[in-house]
Amino acid sequence: MNYPVTRTSKASTTYFNHTIKDPYRWLEDDRAEETKAWVKAQNKCTFDYLAKIPFRDALKDRLTQLADYEKYSAPFIKGDYTYYYKNDGLQNHSVLYRQRKDAAPEVFLDPNTFSDDGTTALTDIAFSKDNSLAAYAISEGGSDWRNVFIIDVATKAILEEPLVDIKFSGLSWRQNEGFYYASYDKPDGSELSAKTDHHKLYFHFLGTSQKEDPIIFGATPEERRRYVFAKLSEDHRFLVVSGANATSGNDLFIQDLAQNNSRLRPVLTHFNSDTALLCSSGSTLYFETNLQAPNRKIITVDAAKPQPENWRDFIPETQHVLHASTGAGYIFASYMIDALTAVKQYAMHGEKIRDINLPGLGTATGFSGKLEATTLYYSFTNYLMPATLYALNPTTGKSTVYKKPELDFDPDKYVSTQVFYASKDGTKIPLIISHKKGLKRNGKNPTLLYGYGGFNISLTPGFSISTAAWLEQGGVYAVANLRGGGEYGKAWHEAGIQCNKQNVFDDFIAAAEYLIDQKYTSPAYLAIRGGSNGGLLVGATMTQRPDLMRVALPEVGVLDMLRYHTFTAGAGWAYDYGTAEDSTAMFEYLKGYSPVHNLHKGTHYPATLISTGDHDDRVVPAHSFKFAATLQACQAGEAPTLIRIETNAGHGAGTPINKQLAQLADVLTFCFSQMKLSPTW
Repeated sequence: MNYPVTRTSKASTTYFNHTIKDPYRWLEDDRAEETKAWVKAQNKCTFDYLAKIPFRDALKDRLTQLADYEKYSAPFIKGDYTYYYKNDGLQNHSVLYRQRKDAAPEVFLDPNTFSDDGTTALTDIAFSKDNSLAAYAISEGGSDWRNVFIIDVATKAILEEPLVDIKFSGLSWRQNEGFYYASYDKPDGSELSAKTDHHKLYFHFLGTSQKEDPIIFGATPEERRRYVFAKLSEDHRFLVVSGANATSGNDLFIQDLAQNNSRLRPVLTHFNSDTALLCSSGSTLYFETNLQAPNRKIITVDAAKPQPENWRDFIPETQHVLHASTGAGYIFASYMIDALTAVKQYAMHGEKIRDINLPGLGTATGFSGKLEATTLYYSFTNYLMPATLYALNPTTGKSTVYKKPELDFDPDKYVSTQVFYASKDGTKIPLIISHKKGLKRNGKNPTLLYGYGGFNISLTPGFSISTAAWLEQGGVYAVANLRGGGEYGKAWHEAGIQCNKQNVFDDFIAAAEYLIDQKYTSPAYLAIRGGSNGGLLVGATMTQRPDLMRVALPEVGVLDMLRYHTFTAGAGWAYDYGTAEDSTAMFEYLKGYSPVHNLHKGTHYPATLISTGDHDDRVVPAHSFKFAATLQACQAGEAPTLIRIETNAGHGAGTPINKQLAQLADVLTFCFSQMKLSPTW
């Protein structure tokens, strides 16, 4: 391979008397012409290579066929209209429709018209209390920065100038006056990579300039938080504000808006739990919390005295992780049992009504709606079954199919099996393995191992067209539920953070070894894949055990662990990672696994396709840029080490379907070609 030449510099940083060279730091400047030229040259190298693979176009065509089916969201009622999202199949973005009873559906918002190239997405919409007004947010080029438009629901007319520069925010209406939103001050330097560290909650009064919006929380040094979120109770009586300095743990404040001149009052004044308002009934508040309950529970408390000493258990903690929703005057307790969903229905006074009968083993989400709803909806999916919508009668507990997708894939030809394997320290880790029925375990099956392992995020079964295409070719798809995730509650999460992070990599390595030992595959036919924190997982695994796999696919990865906290909102990830500035011990630990810092010349690394977006302002593309440049300089073997940089795209959310299909095709094409396999249909 003749890679583009990447110059080196003498940049370095000293941590606790240790000087760390950073020869490719200049690639962190996303505004520099030299960086743009490097991106262009690397993309040319990558796309020239991929274009020579003969089955690339056929694979993309097959993915396109698989994606071409109607997709619906659960409907929701606002005023006289029922709203729902629908995608005809290959539209870049789903269209928001609305329909009056006995009338034909009409388009309410079509994000496909927002930009010519499909890179502007609809990311959120919220309706005023009387449903006569709506505010919706858009993302341009995949950025986390949003613009918000306010419209008259009846006419769809835009009522005022859009609000701009809003980031990591919901939109919470207060009656019909206006809405709460949160954002950071626009940073100095690059909008995509400069640090954003002080989140503030604002209220926008309709008909006024955004410059006049008052700060509700975050104006004082005592209120300084990296993340601030607001939620109103369904009756708009209570405002609950959550503040956090990391991705785990929040304090909590409440304001009774029914009382004149009321102010925010503290509920929790520490960051030792994840606590959020579930709902309210009169003056009774229902909170979901993991305070002294690692697997989460629901408590009730009177709004006049909302502090923890007055909490009463409503649904106590169990051995399984709880996530709850409300609708039709009920609470639905969704439990995760070995990464699979089980749901129980409760009355608001605490009586268990029933277990919800689900269609099978997999992931069920939804079960939410207004108090007056008579039908609730939920989605059910697994690795073999596309998401199907079900309508639930909350009175009888009976479910009926509401929308079932029709696509050219027969799940009856495949099987998913859950096994438990031992990690390095003996911990049992769940692994779900999917493949064609009758698979021969001969060590020669192309196998894709996927993982994440962080931020309390759980990997639960879900269908994807890329998995379907892989399985059709006799591939094995395996997903490991690693420590650091949320599958078994707070203890499972904390077993994979900071100085326990190596557990996550050991779990992933052990999953690969299990698949090899059980002869599902062998190193010549194994690919590992992960995105974001999962990109870190892949980067660490391939640098620690380059002999274990044929292909590595780190996507939008956190790959420079010594500097991640200096970009955008990265400092908020310190709960999971720690930072190189915390202590000598933390610096040494991070340096010990940081993918960029653990590439060594003369090593035979697996074939690697790094993926990122040039507008990723969450995990900035400099992580991937520096990793690619270093890997190309260190690779001793003949396996290609390429980087695919999607232009005008971000961390993934809102990416148009045409870009998604192109990237998926390139990833699978790269895997098959490196395993010396040629897929056919």
